[in-house]
Amino acid sequence: MRMPLLQIESLAAGYGKSDVLDDVSFALFSGSLAYVLGPGGAGKTTLLMTIAGLVRPKRGAIRLDGEDIRRKRPNELLARGIAYVPHNRLLFSSLSVRDNLLAGVWRETDRPRIEADAARLTARFPFLQTCARQSASRLTNGERQLLAIARALMSRPRLLLLDDPFDALAPLEAERVADLGAELAGEGTAVVIAQRNATPIAWPGEQAYRLDAGRLCRSDACSAPAWPPLPASL
Repeated sequence: MRMPLLQIESLAAGYGKSDVLDDVSFALFSGSLAYVLGPGGAGKTTLLMTIAGLVRPKRGAIRLDGEDIRRKRPNELLARGIAYVPHNRLLFSSLSVRDNLLAGVWRETDRPRIEADAARLTARFPFLQTCARQSASRLTNGERQLLAIARALMSRPRLLLLDDPFDALAPLEAERVADLGAELAGEGTAVVIAQRNATPIAWPGEQAYRLDAGRLCRSDACSAPAWPPLPASL
């Protein structure tokens, strides 16, 4: 029987005495794309941060390849293949686009391999080459989001966690990011995309869940594409 890459069972997590997540359970296989939907405050960010080791679970289990990872530190989980792209992207605005990309290198000292990875991502995102020496602060919102994802991909993750990647993006930019999530899943990376209900961008992914007051339930919201209408000028 095929083992899930990620398995979460009866997870509870929060801050201080307050629980944000309550009895959350789901499994994710390699090459799967999962959407976690819900309004602001539903617990989406807390869920991704808990998986990434930035929030310690209070109860339940988180397993990667069958191993309990609840006590692992974020750097240990990154080394194990879990990459998290936060909502605010956390780019280094004073650094160049290329330096931001190379900031995603994790424990890799083989320079030819680093350059090969950078070249592979530059081929996928041509603006990384044309804007390589430009300050990251000068990029569009969509380019900043793609740069943040490309930086995470420099660590060669097996599980990519994207927190509200469509925020403040134009429709065509949002579509490119959604397409990228599907492409990465097709290449074998497990992808979890958390998004707010206020910006309904959907993809026919393998899994879709809805968070409501910290509880997770199956959703049919992603059973078919549901893009917002594009402006007539486009």
